[in-house]
Amino acid sequence: MANINLKQREIEVKVVYYGPGRCGKTTNLEYIFRSFRKQVTGEMVSAQTEGDRTLFFDFLPMGLGKIKGYDVRVHLYTVPGQVKYSSTRKMVLREVDGVVFVADSLVVRREKNILSLKDLHQNLKEYGLSITKIPLVIQHNKRDLGEQNIPILPLKQMEHDLNRQLKAPSFPASAVKGEGVGPTLKMCIKLTLQSLKKQMGW
Repeated sequence: MANINLKQREIEVKVVYYGPGRCGKTTNLEYIFRSFRKQVTGEMVSAQTEGDRTLFFDFLPMGLGKIKGYDVRVHLYTVPGQVKYSSTRKMVLREVDGVVFVADSLVVRREKNILSLKDLHQNLKEYGLSITKIPLVIQHNKRDLGEQNIPILPLKQMEHDLNRQLKAPSFPASAVKGEGVGPTLKMCIKLTLQSLKKQMGW
């Protein structure tokens, strides 16, 4: 649930980028940090570890103007994708308001995508949250690699693997080039704020 500060009339929401190792979660946040400078109200904090770029999280507050007289700030986090960091992933999901699931389009990562989505489902469940009810957007990242003759999964296949039951909004993307990054984030924020208004009865 969003953190609401009545005294300062501020609402803080937490959006987490989730997905398998090296799928492009950090690259998404780096692009957002560079491209949405007007909305970024702090520095990006990133921790690197052996074999995985993000150990804890990238933290990126973004000011979004006001809702019902409250200032809205969004904190963006990523989770480490590698299997061995499962406890960190679960910790980062604590009090999450919205999720972007970043799927890797590489053919060789198909199984890792599916396992990571199951991991997300399980971790949310442990916090009493449902993957079908939380604001969720799926991003099919690394679409540009197909142009380099690197085998990538067809979008239809990825949708079947990851989204046939969830029916979440989804976007093809190349986080390296910045394609699909903005629409993914905007949709997640839109869904998150709609969900918040519903919870608040606004």
